[in-house]
Amino acid sequence: MSDELPQKPALAVALEYDHETAPRVTAIGQGDTAERMQEIARHHGVPLVENPQLAAALSKLPLDQEIPEQLYRAVAEVLSYILRTSGKLGAAK
Repeated sequence: MSDELPQKPALAVALEYDHETAPRVTAIGQGDTAERMQEIARHHGVPLVENPQLAAALSKLPLDQEIPEQLYRAVAEVLSYILRTSGKLGAAK
């Protein structure tokens, strides 16, 4: 995972996670829309993670649908990375 994101993302996917149910896909954008999604996220302090393969898989889901079990591990790794880098989760030992 990288903190550096491409200048013009081909695809962006937003997730919402309330800690009670599985994460849900809340927005999907391509091209200019993906770029705008990233701008808005940065403005609001939302962490961004580049993972094109996961984004492609998530982009096939309907909006507001919980992610399927097959993607739990990949999404959990992203969420863990975000929590560790934001200082909200201790570093792995």
